[in-house]
Amino acid sequence: MRKFIRDGAAVVKTQIDSVILRRNQPSTMAQADIALIGLAVMGQNLVLNMNDHGFVVCAFNRTVSKVHDFLNNEAKGTKVIGAESLEDMVSKLKKPRRIILLVKAGQAVDDFIDKLVPLLEPGDIIIDGGNSEYRDTTRRCKSLKEKNLLFVGSGVSGGEDGARYGPSLMPGGHKDAWPHIKEIFQSIAAKVGTGEPCCDWVGDEGAGHFVKMVHNGIEYGDMQLICEAYHLMKDVLCMDHDEMAQAFDQWNKTELDSFLIEITANILKFKDADGTHLLPKIRDSAGQKGTGKWTAISALEYGTPVTLIGEAVFARCLSSLKDERVQASKSLSGPQGVKFTGDKTQFLEDIRKALYASKIISYAQGFMLLRQAAVEFGWSLNYGAIALMWRGGCIIRSVFLGKIKEAFDRNSELQSLLLDNFFSKAVQDCQDSWRRVVSTGVQQGIPMPCFTTALSFYDGYRHNMLPANLLQILTKDQKDLLKKMMTDMAELNLTSKELADLDPDFLNGKLGENSVVQPTPKDKSPCKLFFWKSFSSC
Repeated sequence: MRKFIRDGAAVVKTQIDSVILRRNQPSTMAQADIALIGLAVMGQNLVLNMNDHGFVVCAFNRTVSKVHDFLNNEAKGTKVIGAESLEDMVSKLKKPRRIILLVKAGQAVDDFIDKLVPLLEPGDIIIDGGNSEYRDTTRRCKSLKEKNLLFVGSGVSGGEDGARYGPSLMPGGHKDAWPHIKEIFQSIAAKVGTGEPCCDWVGDEGAGHFVKMVHNGIEYGDMQLICEAYHLMKDVLCMDHDEMAQAFDQWNKTELDSFLIEITANILKFKDADGTHLLPKIRDSAGQKGTGKWTAISALEYGTPVTLIGEAVFARCLSSLKDERVQASKSLSGPQGVKFTGDKTQFLEDIRKALYASKIISYAQGFMLLRQAAVEFGWSLNYGAIALMWRGGCIIRSVFLGKIKEAFDRNSELQSLLLDNFFSKAVQDCQDSWRRVVSTGVQQGIPMPCFTTALSFYDGYRHNMLPANLLQILTKDQKDLLKKMMTDMAELNLTSKELADLDPDFLNGKLGENSVVQPTPKDKSPCKLFFWKSFSSC
């Protein structure tokens, strides 16, 4: 009986809320500038942000009671209106209708699109603001284009606070939609400098979500680099938490000025209720949501050496093996009796410079991946504008990004940040410190996957000759070639110059898995022709 009364009361409350909701709506039905579906905290905050900037927003949630609760609490006293159904929501929108989906990436996005399509008219706009995989966004763009509807996949970065007070927005998809959403997006986005919005059109199809994916991958790298610096401070320099917090505070006044450095200092200072520092009590096991992994997979797929982000993902995977690591620590040993005896102040500065140089490498790799994706998909990406989008509102916001924008302003065709004078000089200035940190860390047995891979990438990138010539020969398909070639060279007494005459590409390192070897012998003599046939048949 009590349960029946409670359930009945809940039904009555819902009915009353619905009546109040209808009575509170203005008489003109199509009065909303934009609608948002998905009233979790991010969705609520984005609605309130748009309301603050003078836009009338229609809020909808699959569980309609959430709409009532939102209007009666967080949105009370605002111009936000609610909808009882998708049909109700669509009827309240000005044309062209603009609808933001802020729901879980994947099937939920497709399900809402399927429900919305029959309710919309040509030229209406659906915007996916979730962390969708960029291929899904491209597929949806193509599908909705066939139905004369416009689709936008927009990266949204900055978390709950960013959504409320100014996120970084990275919209891409059907460009015809941009004039209709530009004012709203740039109004609510974070502002930097003299008021430039951290939002601009990124490119066609899945470009917006691809850029957001790379942003998240770089975020993984930034966090892991900070963790490695913390590890070196703690275990090599034996600094306490207050000393480390002070160091990060000082670093935040240098080239490393950023949100992540700032909050790292605050984390190190934070104390538990018992007066002791909280950080040592937190389990050292990190998970991942997937976007960092997507970045690493895309890098492999498009043949771009985004090594630092890949190592950052693997570092999380290794950290998650907590129980195995505890067991391994009991039987696997590292360097014995090694203690740092150098100048601690100097080495702390070395760590700062190593962090800065590694950060440059991470961003250089991220922008290399963006450039390769632009080639793969025919996107026209404005790399300076992308750096500006990340300059504020998002997790990786930093002064450093302004320097990246300046680099692409100087040369929009810049192949790598490392080839820009500013960044080239910055790495040069940090190089000695960087190498000291890596060598000292290795000698002391400190894992530094991102510091070390960043330095390895730098050394590889600056070498005009790498040992890949040997790798060419060692590939499985060419072992027989090497054996036959050596035999034939011995029999024919061929010199390396004659071999080059037979196939210049061989000595130039172009003979690989996908190469088509078609050497043409200058001398058609039977013995050399025999060698040529042997060589070209492998």
